[in-house]
Amino acid sequence: MTLLLILQLLTLWPACHSDFTGTAPPASYPQPWLGANPAAIVTPGVNVTLRCRAPQPARRFALFRTGVATPLHFRDVSTEQAEFFLEEVTPAQGGSYYCRYRRTDWEPGVWSRSSSVLELLVTAQLPRPSLVALPGPVVAPGANVSLRCAGRMPGMSFALYRVGVATPLQYIDSVQPWADFPLIGASAPGTYSCYYHTPSAPYVLSQRSQPLVISSEGSGSSDYTQGNLIRMGLAGLVLVCLGILVAFDRHSRRSAFVGLLPQQNWM
Repeated sequence: MTLLLILQLLTLWPACHSDFTGTAPPASYPQPWLGANPAAIVTPGVNVTLRCRAPQPARRFALFRTGVATPLHFRDVSTEQAEFFLEEVTPAQGGSYYCRYRRTDWEPGVWSRSSSVLELLVTAQLPRPSLVALPGPVVAPGANVSLRCAGRMPGMSFALYRVGVATPLQYIDSVQPWADFPLIGASAPGTYSCYYHTPSAPYVLSQRSQPLVISSEGSGSSDYTQGNLIRMGLAGLVLVCLGILVAFDRHSRRSAFVGLLPQQNWM
């Protein structure tokens, strides 16, 4: 019985996998599109559906992962779309995915071109962004400055914070891996930080950036001068106090010396 089952499996195996031979597709066979639902960036434990959509009805779809030569899954359908289910994903399932399709009227073993690569990221927290000032952290009088919050992935939502203010100063949705926050020079001095997150639920947030201090041109030298004046004033006050103490000590010593002299008898 066991031998018969093995022989049946060996018979079915070529029927399932001989359909994919890696034959180069003609240029006229358009590539499909691969997307992720609910998102391509999710936290661990979320169910993810990868949808491969062809521009025309297809008979079979195949899902691939970069670095693996053979398909991960097949789907036999008679429509333009196939779904591949990843249940309760783990960080190990993150990576680069793509798909292909084939039609019944194509030559055996011929598949479409590959879809664009979909990067699936499974993480509890996104990497910390950087925050820099353009053109620099010192603002000249009458000039403006932009703060660039840069992450590692495009299509994120960015938020800018200022120390002492509980709510975000600005929100920006960006197709680039960064967002620029414009600030008016006169009100720019302060300490700032930023973070970014996925634009839709389930939300995945990054850590806050390192704080960035923005100052106005000349404020540092004026603060230094003011500090010097304060220190000089305190030093002068100390000298005056010391002078008073020395004078009081001399007066006390003279009074004591006079008290020790013999009294003269005036007749």
